[in-house]
Amino acid sequence: MTESAHSAVVIGAGIGGLSAALRLAAKGLRVTVVEAADGPGGKMRTVPSHAGPVDIGPTVLTMRPVFESLFADVGERLEDHVTLHRDPLLARHFWRDGSTLDLFDDPDASVEAVRVFAGNRAASQFARFAASAKTLYDAFDGPIMQSAAPALGPLTAHVLRNPRLIPAMMPGLSLARRLQMSFDDPRLQQLFGRYATYVGGSPYQSPAVLGLIWHSEAQGVWSVEGGMHVLARALHDLAVARGVTFVFGQVAERIAQQGRAVSAVHLADGTAIAADTVVFNGDPRALSNGLLGPPARAAVPKTGTEPRSLSAFVWGFAAEPQGVELAHHNVFFCADPKVEFGDIAKGDMPRDATLYVCAQDRGIVTPERPERFEIIMNGPPGHNTTEEARKTCLTRTFETLAQMGLAFSPRPQTSALTTPRDFNQAFPGSDGSLYGRSPHGMMATFQRPTARTALKGLYLAGGGAHPGAGVPMACLSGKHAAEAIWSDLALTSTSQKMATPGGMSTGSATMATKPSPSSAS
Repeated sequence: MTESAHSAVVIGAGIGGLSAALRLAAKGLRVTVVEAADGPGGKMRTVPSHAGPVDIGPTVLTMRPVFESLFADVGERLEDHVTLHRDPLLARHFWRDGSTLDLFDDPDASVEAVRVFAGNRAASQFARFAASAKTLYDAFDGPIMQSAAPALGPLTAHVLRNPRLIPAMMPGLSLARRLQMSFDDPRLQQLFGRYATYVGGSPYQSPAVLGLIWHSEAQGVWSVEGGMHVLARALHDLAVARGVTFVFGQVAERIAQQGRAVSAVHLADGTAIAADTVVFNGDPRALSNGLLGPPARAAVPKTGTEPRSLSAFVWGFAAEPQGVELAHHNVFFCADPKVEFGDIAKGDMPRDATLYVCAQDRGIVTPERPERFEIIMNGPPGHNTTEEARKTCLTRTFETLAQMGLAFSPRPQTSALTTPRDFNQAFPGSDGSLYGRSPHGMMATFQRPTARTALKGLYLAGGGAHPGAGVPMACLSGKHAAEAIWSDLALTSTSQKMATPGGMSTGSATMATKPSPSSAS
């Protein structure tokens, strides 16, 4: 075997960075991952509780083939590294009028549930909506999500060759308007409008095409045994076994440039790691804000980072639930989504918000008491949350749930809350936004930055880069970055042919956690 003459530094050990690092190591590059936190995962984070670590990031795995492909690309099998449990019940939904609706990964079961919930006409409308979402998903998967650099021209040609896509896309309409035209029942309009928040948007400003997100979930959702953070740890362990070096607890302060290309990454402790390739697995806005130094400042255009997507107020705690019967995933809807998203658009904490409640210990085994919970309230980026605002969030969250029949004993303290301000501190340059650039507007998909940047040797991975937010998308972004790097090296390298190395990692350096741009998603 030969050893690569090329070295790569990945800044950030989120899913995008881990995906890129694994694939680059499999191609024979010497890879070092620098992460400001004390472990891998980026936004796939946990907080401690007396019932064990509580996920306060993503809670569900969708698009399983994306992860199967990652492991297969490095000669492994997903099921040999994590244990997944399929959740037939996708989510349980609650409204203020006392009505509830369960949706399933079985299409017929969901149609029947909607029929019982809202009648035959609603069931027929749901079946048409689901078919349209599948059509859009199938059409956009290849030319958009799986494409490293989507372009409007090829997509337009694809749509013209398949004119049946045009009515499904409803160009020029918002998701909310599309749902008004698709469903008579306002509760179903509200339910499927919530999917805009999956990528950090409002249904009133996001394009109608985002209805395809329903199909990505309807294909199946899986729980990772032990919590979603176990997936990040499994990727880290496999990367170490493949020779990747991890440096935790270290801030990447500057990307150095020599000539017209990157040359090194400088850490806060004075260390300089030479590299002819750098993958930034953080919010691209950190680059344009100059947080990684002058050379990287112009690497990403401002249109690729602004405007910002939603943030959130996230609770992570353990308690005993009382009242309504919870599923693994539960949604408690607000009275009027226009009020909720109107408040967020003004930069305010919503007065009455839809609340997502993840009962993390359900869906696999009968939960023991106390159980672990994550509760998410959508919020605006840039919210400067004071201690008084934290108390307000506590009251609004748990009084709303109590009014809808769900109580917790004990109620958590404000210390269990992560706010937009906290997210900005953990992921500098993000303004607290959890999904990078906003998905609002028909052209948002094409304005999100792709893997290659304007600085030679600097690439992007993570939820702020194409194809966008969410764990599967971040994983795909790492694939796009690795493929772009390998393609560029193949075009320019005169070194000997690379081969996949064996051997052991030099290990991880674990230090105190520090927030920095190298924390990633």
